[in-house]
Amino acid sequence: MALERSAQDTAPDARLALGHLRRCVFRRMSAVERGTKPLYLVECLYPDRIVPIPLGDLETSALICESCEALHIFRADED
Repeated sequence: MALERSAQDTAPDARLALGHLRRCVFRRMSAVERGTKPLYLVECLYPDRIVPIPLGDLETSALICESCEALHIFRADED
């Protein structure tokens, strides 16, 4: 289960400030309603697309996805 973080708990990253997240063919995002603010839960389906690996909310998963070493899974138009 992903928990929503306050702005004081996290240090802003330049890429996150722009709202850019490279598009991955194995990432699955699910919208969850939490009060008035939408929350997105992110799962990674790499490598077999059968068992999802929960990565947390959008902000947490962005840091994990940016450090991914499987560069071939990102869409070519994102390079």
